[in-house]
Amino acid sequence: MRAAEAGNASIAVRTPEGSLVTPARAATQAAMDAVHAPLLRLRERPLLFPDCFEQRVAESADRPWIHFEDRIWTFGGVNALANRIAAVALDAGLGRDDVVALVMQNRPEYFAVWLGLGKIGVRTAFINTFARGAVLAHAVAAAGARTTICDAPGAQALATLPQGARTGRIWSFDADGGSALEPLLAQASAADPPARLRAGITPDDDFVYIFTSGTTGLPKAARISHFRFVAAGVTTGGMLDLNDSDVYYNVLPVFHGAGGMVIPSVTVHLGIPMVLRRKFSASQFWPDVRRHRITTLQYIGEICRYLSNQPPDPRDRGHTLVKMSGAGLRADVWQQFRDRFGVGRIIETWGGTEMNCSTMNLDGPIGSCGRVPFRERSNLRLIRYDQDTGKHPRDAAGRCIEVGPNEPGEAIGCIADPAGTAGATFDGYRAADDTGRKILHDVFTPGDRWFRSGDLLRMDADGYCWFVDRVGDTFRWKSENVSTEEVANALAAFPGLCMINVCGVRVPGTEGRAGLAALEVVDVAAFDPAGFYRYAAERLPDYAVPLFLRLTPGTDLTASFKLRKTELRREGYDPALVCEPLFVLDETAGRYLPLQPDTAAATLARLGIPPFGGD
Repeated sequence: MRAAEAGNASIAVRTPEGSLVTPARAATQAAMDAVHAPLLRLRERPLLFPDCFEQRVAESADRPWIHFEDRIWTFGGVNALANRIAAVALDAGLGRDDVVALVMQNRPEYFAVWLGLGKIGVRTAFINTFARGAVLAHAVAAAGARTTICDAPGAQALATLPQGARTGRIWSFDADGGSALEPLLAQASAADPPARLRAGITPDDDFVYIFTSGTTGLPKAARISHFRFVAAGVTTGGMLDLNDSDVYYNVLPVFHGAGGMVIPSVTVHLGIPMVLRRKFSASQFWPDVRRHRITTLQYIGEICRYLSNQPPDPRDRGHTLVKMSGAGLRADVWQQFRDRFGVGRIIETWGGTEMNCSTMNLDGPIGSCGRVPFRERSNLRLIRYDQDTGKHPRDAAGRCIEVGPNEPGEAIGCIADPAGTAGATFDGYRAADDTGRKILHDVFTPGDRWFRSGDLLRMDADGYCWFVDRVGDTFRWKSENVSTEEVANALAAFPGLCMINVCGVRVPGTEGRAGLAALEVVDVAAFDPAGFYRYAAERLPDYAVPLFLRLTPGTDLTASFKLRKTELRREGYDPALVCEPLFVLDETAGRYLPLQPDTAAATLARLGIPPFGGD
């Protein structure tokens, strides 16, 4: 417990559920309530997102909305294109509840497509532009799309679909691989389609489908309602205390929840501009910020680490960026980024596009992803998760077990009951089976339902939450649980290390998995394996020091800048599969030895480690 709260503990009262009532907790709760208060007003004045956008156009038609390359798109300009898209879709027979798959890179037309389709009740599925072959076929099929809209790169991706995969009609903005869309748009009306085409659609109905990142298994199509889409902007605007003088930077893939929902929603809500890039560029980031006087950033994954790894510049603090929010910012990078670039307001959050529970760090320590000041005011709980069985242990009464302070547990969110008297809504996924797999039943009381986040968090005595790992990423070695996230955090500051990705790999004849760290280093030839071992041994318990290392010129990331571990596990420590420098730890000698194709078998045999047998 922090000193300020510890000093008040003896005189403070507790809530009926046992939460300590202190001025600090009350202040955090008040700040969170202020962020969420506008959501209650949204329920009182329900609106569909296309309605919100048309209201913004009525008020601010000539205001810039999207700065893209050398062109500025106003709210009115995007609206005119959206209306033309709606007219073309209507003429083609598309209507309410139909689904269109959108396979397009970052560009303003992306927003016009789903806005125009939404105006006539058609739902848009945001397809990952990096998906190819069977994965792309799965996404299009999971969306249930009758039509696909793409650009030239999207058409190239669609060309990789297996024979027989169905995409329905294909329209292309660049007239490559499908029917040309521009000639149809040129003949279409730019007037708003009749509002009666949306009659009967409620804020709780599906608006778009956004696919999960696919870090574990095939991506799932998350159902995003109009209310969730609108609420994302209202909440973010309040959390960052944004106003009409702010300028948002959108460097994220627009098929992702942050770049495709949060940023457009908040900029429409407040009538402020966004600067959109085709893709994130670390070298052009600060020049863009200075050129456009950008004030606000939405980050995800490893973006801040990429920026921190750029060479120092005398102008590092000469910019207008003052506030940012996101998820996945590790403590070491957070401190380094703040100290170097002087961004004063950084709000780390935890949650997900489809989740019904979340946290935000409005006032807490670096590295925390949020706080639960009073548990009775939150639907979030942490329960025990058995890494070996993949199940949640239950007590004698058959109920799940909450973890104690600082004990890792899977984060779950109570789902609202039919009467709306508890929990929060979980809209689920387009596939009912996907939804069912994410719901736990009879967790604490008969009949209750809870959303499984798949994330392990720990909560300290003051209610601050800390991300531990993804379920399945934490592994067991030498009868101990090893968190890939905590190992990576401990080793991330090793000199010359740009990025680290840690996973557990199978070693035949042993229980659990051994640690493997993929290291992206500045200079492979200069890497010091002995120095790395000393560094790791000083900071980690013996069982958590990686048994294997591989040096890599680049880190495998998802399109949303999350670390991907699938290939690392598949290739393991097999020199025949790994074409990069590979090392194994000689625990007796306390050093890493190279695993080269011609000598690997002998080296492993001498250390008593069987050859890699696959994952």
